[in-house]
Amino acid sequence: METFLIRALQLIMSLSLLVIIHEGGHFLFARLFKTRVEKFCLFFDPWFTLFKFKPKNSETEYGIGWLPLGGYVKIAGMIDESMDTEQMKQPMQPWEFRAKPAWQRLLIMVGGVLFNFLLALFIYSMILFIWGDEYIPVQQAPLGMDFNQTAKNAGFRDGDILISADGVPLERMGGDLLTAIVDARQVTVLRNGQEASVYIPENMMDRLLADSVRFADFRFPFVIDSIVPGRPAALAGLQAGDSITALDGKKIAYFDFKEEMLNRQKADSADHDITLAYVRNGVSDTLTLTTDANFEIGIAPRTATDKLLPVVRKEYSFLSSFPAGAALGINTLKGYVGQMKYLFSKEGAKQLGGFGTIGSIFPATWDWHQFWYMTAFLSIILAFMNILPIPALDGGHVLFLIYEIVARRKPSDQFMERAQMVGMFLLFGLLIWANFNDILRFFF
Repeated sequence: METFLIRALQLIMSLSLLVIIHEGGHFLFARLFKTRVEKFCLFFDPWFTLFKFKPKNSETEYGIGWLPLGGYVKIAGMIDESMDTEQMKQPMQPWEFRAKPAWQRLLIMVGGVLFNFLLALFIYSMILFIWGDEYIPVQQAPLGMDFNQTAKNAGFRDGDILISADGVPLERMGGDLLTAIVDARQVTVLRNGQEASVYIPENMMDRLLADSVRFADFRFPFVIDSIVPGRPAALAGLQAGDSITALDGKKIAYFDFKEEMLNRQKADSADHDITLAYVRNGVSDTLTLTTDANFEIGIAPRTATDKLLPVVRKEYSFLSSFPAGAALGINTLKGYVGQMKYLFSKEGAKQLGGFGTIGSIFPATWDWHQFWYMTAFLSIILAFMNILPIPALDGGHVLFLIYEIVARRKPSDQFMERAQMVGMFLLFGLLIWANFNDILRFFF
């Protein structure tokens, strides 16, 4: 329950900030062009509003709705989520949206998307300035990667070190790396000290989307955290901090050692002698010992964490953080747009998620670094999704405004009303489908 509440709080805080910034973009451009904004509402408020107030001498009422699915600004003289068709039947006023030149209306509509994108760039910049950039270089992972079954079917093997995709070096784990691999024809890996090639099938992403586990994870070394006195490991001379690298001549990682010993126990093997290779203070050595009847030697390993792997860290000054943050935001947008094509496949549609999926990307414990990182990522997503040319979204309004500029005539109010209704129907259908997928994943 505590984990759920922490993630729910992070989700609400993040979405609230993003909605305020998005609608604030529309609001500021509207006020810049002297367009009246009748209402600024965080969340939706059908039937009633949780809180509202209207400052003295202000044309705008500010409020908080009860349905946390977004928010809106009600701009006078515009067909929007409020579907206020009665206002559109009245004589046009100079302070209305419909009375403004097309270029001003265009800027008002793109204001939300622009502000979300700029917010993401600013957050990324501040993350780099405050925390720097840390990552594990995949080419330097000492034990390589563990791959899921789909990747193994394509030719990857546990322990492979990822080198390049179609000749382009692979640097760090993440969506960019996965996209580079599935879009490549050939991936080069380092296997047992020799370079090997893995040829990627055309439907690789569809196969991976059907999996319930990640494409690959780092293989962590088996580092001894503590030793039980008087047990085989202590008697043989092993010490806390030793890193076990091989069992009976076979290279092993964190989970390999535990699995192998468990398999021998299940097989009821009569041979309890094992040979371990280990590293202590940078020096390699081997020893032979005899396990107890349960194939245990009396050691506790350190928890498998990123701290056991080589980490590259980059620091940024206040000024240098801005171009680096901008580059990170642009690359994130490119990667997200590149993955959108898989949404229209059968497996991609199944992976679509609602608020449960969004909430699950936040950490289970409070972490400001991850909170801001996820908020910036969601801001990128919100900006991109809103600029899609779908009626009821900002991109739909932009599409009709571009048509007006090119054709030099406005679409009729009746057409705009119907388009808005169709767009809202599509969006609500998508929302229901996404959250239905969350429910299926939760129960099944």
